[in-house]
Amino acid sequence: MLGEKMFTVLTRQPCEQAGLKALYRTPTIIALVVLLVSIVVLVSITVIQIHKQEVLPPGLKYGIVLDAGSSRTTVYVYQWPAEKENNTGVVSQTFKCSVKGSGISSYGNNPQDVPKAFEDCMEKVKGQVPFHLHGSTPIHLGATAGMRLLRLQNETAANEVLESIQSYFKSQPFDFRGAQIISGQEEGVYGWITANYLMGNFLEKNLWHMWVHPHGVETTGALDLGGASTQISFVAGEKVDLNTSDIMQVSLYGYVYTLYTHSFQCYGRNEAEKKFLAMLLQNSPTKNHLTNPCYPRDYSINFTMGHVFDSLCTVDQRPESYNPSDIITFEGTGDPSLCKEKVASLFDFKACHDQETCSFDGVYQPKIKGPFVAFAGFYYTASALNLSGSFSLDTFNSSTWNFCSQNWSQLPLLLPKFDEVYARSYCFSANYIYHLFVNGYKFTEETWPQIHFEKEVGNSSIAWSLGYMLSLTNQIPAESPLIRLPIEPPVFVGTLAFFTAAALLCLAFLAYLCSASRKKRHSEHAFDQAVDSD
Repeated sequence: MLGEKMFTVLTRQPCEQAGLKALYRTPTIIALVVLLVSIVVLVSITVIQIHKQEVLPPGLKYGIVLDAGSSRTTVYVYQWPAEKENNTGVVSQTFKCSVKGSGISSYGNNPQDVPKAFEDCMEKVKGQVPFHLHGSTPIHLGATAGMRLLRLQNETAANEVLESIQSYFKSQPFDFRGAQIISGQEEGVYGWITANYLMGNFLEKNLWHMWVHPHGVETTGALDLGGASTQISFVAGEKVDLNTSDIMQVSLYGYVYTLYTHSFQCYGRNEAEKKFLAMLLQNSPTKNHLTNPCYPRDYSINFTMGHVFDSLCTVDQRPESYNPSDIITFEGTGDPSLCKEKVASLFDFKACHDQETCSFDGVYQPKIKGPFVAFAGFYYTASALNLSGSFSLDTFNSSTWNFCSQNWSQLPLLLPKFDEVYARSYCFSANYIYHLFVNGYKFTEETWPQIHFEKEVGNSSIAWSLGYMLSLTNQIPAESPLIRLPIEPPVFVGTLAFFTAAALLCLAFLAYLCSASRKKRHSEHAFDQAVDSD
């Protein structure tokens, strides 16, 4: 009996072990292969998805600024990468359009006519900005000294002009952000930002085509001449009076600059000339026929009293018997020496009491330092004298003298673009610039060549509007770069889920086989013990 049992065990055990191995070997191999393939696929698609992705720039953004000056309005279109750089957009000018007619401040009596002047330029602007971006493109109108004066003179008229403009732009396809009158200080700061941005003093591209802050580059001061005001802005030295409102902190591209800026109301080219004509009238024994040493010889013109005195800048100079419709005749004498002497009377230099930190009219100004760029009216006056860029003070003075000595008939031959309104006044403007720069701002023969008379840098105009746009991009959130993946996200997720599930099932199956094998070995061991005990 015992022999039979032993024979049964001995013959059945090898057969069962062989059967079990055959039974478990094939599924185990299949599970291991599927697990290995799943792991390889998961690692491969993950590496490809991460390292082979293509980063695409989010495209361009556009902005429109209308520079509503005292004598004209100019429309600028700017663009910049949507992801920006150091939280400030890398902005470039792509289009410029001069609005026909005079500045918006001249519409005080008929504000409803302002929009008509914009229509031609706005139609051109629509073609410059991609159609699908019209609704997201911000448009701003900033009015300068002309509107500042109108607001002081007639606030109701100024508000009506702005309301008419707002009503018009709300009907346009762009994102209208408002029409506002900017302060003289803002105008100065934005002009300084524009000049330094265009000259590469804030950013430059390194060898890897990355935008970086240029090492050791000093900033450039800005000198701006408009029709109703003039601005000076530059980075002040360490010894400055921080308590004055003319010192401010400007933050751009991660750097902070301590800036001095001042705007002189009524010292723009047009208003300064009105003050000059009013002064000539005050000092003349006759009140209807006067000589003007700054007008060319053989030139005469008739103005109404209103033309000279219907301004907040000259209202204090009105004669007692003022009639705005009275006619005054100004006859040019072309006297360079007398013109220079008379123009000096526009400035109150004595109010500074010989203080070095004072320009004129008692206005605080730290000592000028570094290079400067003179643009707008300053550039156009120098250009009329056949000057541009950098030159000596002697060259400027001799060119001024020669120009002021010409008679009226010779000016069309001297000026590449002849316009009576400007041509008759260039002699005055040149002498005005001399006194402003030399006796006011304290430029000397040594520092004068540091002034660069420029209209634009590259293809961008030097104007406060670009600085304004740069400042506004600080408030525009950057867009994240677009990422083009090698595998579409739904396909990637589906593949990832499938092979992850396959790997987990294989692991579970292998764990089951391992557990079953252990149980089988445990039962066989128990059986053997039972046989031994019998």
